[in-house]
Amino acid sequence: MSGNHESDETARAARRLAAFRGAEHTLAHRHLQSTMGERMAEIAAAMGDAADAGVDLYGNGIVAELEERVAGLLGKEAAAFFPTGTMAQQVALRCWAGRTGNRTVALHPLAHPEQHERESLTTVAGLRTVQPTTAPRPFTAPEIEAMDEPFGTLMIELPLRDAGYLLPSWEELEEVCEAARARDAVVHFDGARLWECTEHFGRPLDEIAGLADTVYVSLYKTLGGISGAVLAGPETLIEEARAWRHRYGGQVFQQFPQAIAALAGLDRELPRLPEYVRHARVVARAIREGLDAAGMAWSRVNPEVPHTHQFQVWLPYEAEVLTQAAVEQAEETKVSLFGRWFPGAGAPGTAFTEVTVAAAGLDWTAEDVRAAVAEFVRRLP
Repeated sequence: MSGNHESDETARAARRLAAFRGAEHTLAHRHLQSTMGERMAEIAAAMGDAADAGVDLYGNGIVAELEERVAGLLGKEAAAFFPTGTMAQQVALRCWAGRTGNRTVALHPLAHPEQHERESLTTVAGLRTVQPTTAPRPFTAPEIEAMDEPFGTLMIELPLRDAGYLLPSWEELEEVCEAARARDAVVHFDGARLWECTEHFGRPLDEIAGLADTVYVSLYKTLGGISGAVLAGPETLIEEARAWRHRYGGQVFQQFPQAIAALAGLDRELPRLPEYVRHARVVARAIREGLDAAGMAWSRVNPEVPHTHQFQVWLPYEAEVLTQAAVEQAEETKVSLFGRWFPGAGAPGTAFTEVTVAAAGLDWTAEDVRAAVAEFVRRLP
């Protein structure tokens, strides 16, 4: 029975991939749907004049160039490249624990380390976590002030992805950081998607990052790179982070493909992200209008006005039913509005999907979106 289930799921996954890859009209091209040949061609094209440069060895060359560029963008003294964000954040938080003398990290229960890293902070890094709130939204300064035990580091995920890519207001973020420092704690930003926050905050990257003592950013989630992350902060802490990176097995022999892809993403995607965010608001409103016009008894776009170029859509159906409708729409019309859907935790009979608006979606008008919603709903039972 188990083998048959795995075989069926493999077949469904292959069909989803073929359907979404074959769509001619989509809101965002996802690199996880690319072939190896397509990705290699992108890297070759991005090399340009650097094609004749020497390869990196254990973090020098183009990797060091990437570190310097990210440090500059974030206004930090130094930066270190890591193969994964999970490793980068473990290292940052354990370095701060040593400096503050407190191994307790305050963070949201929906933050990435709590949801997607198999208890890495406690199991591997030997840290302890506490939660200012359990509400599915960014925590507030009064909640930080009301915590009944000390903590050494406050970790803030910007945006809070699992709650709907939510961000606080600029004033709220300032107040939260001030509340943490009033309790003798340092502030670390899980900024995997920090790149896309400038439009919401109305501030440049270095000013946003300036509120934190250290910042981690992803090089593939928003920028479309292959993999990798950068940790930025004070020179002395980054020096220690490099030592821990080696201990964790992150001192990789050569990483020039990741560095080339990341630098290309900084050139290509970073300048356009504010435009993506603005258009995501147009798309989100048109989805709401389309669902209302289709007579959906209940639906939700979360948040109603997106904070970034990504947001959630919730509907009262099982995830498999909604995914099937999305696949059929892509196959039959070559239009891909929604991707895969997932069960709504704590809300039986509901499911959600995540919508990303990027370069491919900029030519979608509100009418295009409403028409695609109608086609999608028509395929639901």
